[in-house]
Amino acid sequence: MNDNLRIIISGGGTGGHIFPALSIANAIKEARPDAEILFVGAEGRMEMQRVPAAGYKIIGLPVAGFDRKNLLKNFAVVVRLIRSQMIARKIIKDFNPHAAVGVGGYASGPTLKMAGAMGIPTLIQEQNSYAGVTNKLLAAKAEKICVAYPGMERFFDKNKIIMTGNPVRQGLLDNKLSKEEAIKSFGLDPTKKTILIIGGSLGARTLNNCVMHAMDEIKQSGVQFIWQTGKFYIEEAKKCYAEAGSPKMIHTTDFISDMNAAYTAADLVVSRAGAGSISEFCLLGKPVILVPSPNVAEDHQTKNAMALVDKDAAVYIKDSEADGKLISAAVSLVENKEKLESLSTNIKKLAFHNSAATIAAEVCKLAEKYKNEHEH
Repeated sequence: MNDNLRIIISGGGTGGHIFPALSIANAIKEARPDAEILFVGAEGRMEMQRVPAAGYKIIGLPVAGFDRKNLLKNFAVVVRLIRSQMIARKIIKDFNPHAAVGVGGYASGPTLKMAGAMGIPTLIQEQNSYAGVTNKLLAAKAEKICVAYPGMERFFDKNKIIMTGNPVRQGLLDNKLSKEEAIKSFGLDPTKKTILIIGGSLGARTLNNCVMHAMDEIKQSGVQFIWQTGKFYIEEAKKCYAEAGSPKMIHTTDFISDMNAAYTAADLVVSRAGAGSISEFCLLGKPVILVPSPNVAEDHQTKNAMALVDKDAAVYIKDSEADGKLISAAVSLVENKEKLESLSTNIKKLAFHNSAATIAAEVCKLAEKYKNEHEH
């Protein structure tokens, strides 16, 4: 065996898990250029494309999520989970890692469970203010638990917890564009207030409905919108946009590859309350209206949102009330300079810097210790 550090990173499913995982991988490589990193993801999920595109090797497991609504469908899920654990065991045996990292998402459960059972030190990263079921189960064997919110000793052994914040996507703070250039890059008018609506990498039905049902209001508002629909909703959104006469003040797209430009252009952001997105808003000091998704485990997005709202660092609108309220609330807030400034000031106070490097340092420490104990 060669002398390099070998580390497994597992998880994914959405951009919210993949971007932090890649940030951690890149920070490990920066600290230890000799490190070999292997990703373990879920077959058919977004990480199977994104991770190789970022230059890392990934192996997919046939794991899937439990169906909370139709319990009978879960027999097949259990079979896949058992198969995934067997495959994960073989991956660990073949790769022989010195540490394993779980970032959340379907694949991290079987991978970290097997790593822990085989004596490999594990580190889990809990992004949310309310711990997920998988991470609660994995925490018993984990050596370190990296968190982004205070009060997480409700869920985990306080001696294992490290407050690191959530890593954000690479290059988010390396912005070279002026606000005017950023707005022009979306074909919009630099003299107008700009609202960015983002439903995450897959899109958000409620946010898209809010825009589609308020086309007339938007056209009369004097405000312009960058509307990221997500890939599942783009056709419907384009049709609605065309029927409204393709209004010049709306830029419609399924995916934004240059989030730096989008954030720079925006005076206000409207978003779900995923932990990764919130970490980005904090770092950039972006005023935001949060509409938490009700379709997530333990309603953790509402808890993420309230952690900001309680500090007057974000505005909260309930998903079930958004359709009638959201667009008019956003238009009136974006015109309120004082409120935008106070939201920006307060959200900046909650930012963590260098999260990926802090987590990477912990991973390398665990790996080094294991390597020294087992290979010398």
